[in-house]
Amino acid sequence: MRIGLTYDLRAEYLAAGYGEEETAEFDRPDTVEAIEHALVELGHRPDRIGNVRQLIDRLARGDRWDLVFNLAEGLHGIGREAQVPAILDVYQIAYTFSDPLIMALSLHKGMTKSVLRDAGVPTPDFAVVHRPADLDRVSLPFPVFAKPVAEGTGKGIGPASKVCDAAALRPLCLGLLDRYRQPVLVETFLPGREMTVGIWGTGPEAEVLGTLEIILNSGAEPDAYSYVNKEQCEELVQYRLVSADHDDEVRRAEAIALKVWQALGCRDAGRVDLRSDAQGQPLFLELNPLAGLHPCHSDLPMLCTALGIPYLKLIERIVQSASQRVRAGP
Repeated sequence: MRIGLTYDLRAEYLAAGYGEEETAEFDRPDTVEAIEHALVELGHRPDRIGNVRQLIDRLARGDRWDLVFNLAEGLHGIGREAQVPAILDVYQIAYTFSDPLIMALSLHKGMTKSVLRDAGVPTPDFAVVHRPADLDRVSLPFPVFAKPVAEGTGKGIGPASKVCDAAALRPLCLGLLDRYRQPVLVETFLPGREMTVGIWGTGPEAEVLGTLEIILNSGAEPDAYSYVNKEQCEELVQYRLVSADHDDEVRRAEAIALKVWQALGCRDAGRVDLRSDAQGQPLFLELNPLAGLHPCHSDLPMLCTALGIPYLKLIERIVQSASQRVRAGP
């Protein structure tokens, strides 16, 4: 197949004047190169497209692809991860990973939790602060955890995110509202284990790949998989492969993750993040249907490596899953 590659290169945005944190979710050149090489090895013809504006230019010139391997995160708006999928839907071009509805929903952590709570998925109690006045209606018991509602890579999360009283919650939320220009999610703090569950496949064919437990080293920022901890993960974080066969808490986390994936109709591959309460019950935190794919530094490929699954096999499974949506003809 002729497979286009859509992505946001971090270096390009940094050169254009954007900051380190603004571009934290974007890809490095070696991520694109790794996927490109894997596609060639699998017998496909990759074609680098680039970001959403470059995609629009190529489509306007009449370029088409059998499939687009989409890594593009987008830059502006809560629907930014849905931009490339929505444009490709207009042209009836198949692409990897979830559709615009799931991409937009999952980036808004509060709405995702509301939908999944209605589907019977356990998640910590929460409130969404849209404006300062909303803080007067937050009635959760302390401690709580506060973070921007629509950011990834730990942006907006740090040592102050765990809040023990109302006096500290107000200035934290006001600062996040001002800095990120989006609502703030406030949820019950969970003191237990943190895990990320990898999933591949679509619909009834989806299955759990395995689970990494996120363990913070002594020098890490405490209580959270924060922006600093993620950016310096080689020194600050341990990723421990844990098994549902020998750990009931992991087994329950994986069952919840698969329920999340299938309830929302996520596709091809991704991750579900969970954390346990004081009683060891895992609860849903976040969904990542557009997981990072750097061969060495992204959680999903790291999980595959720990399981002995080659990077080429991961890319092959993603393409195989997405290929079922490729149109047979005009």
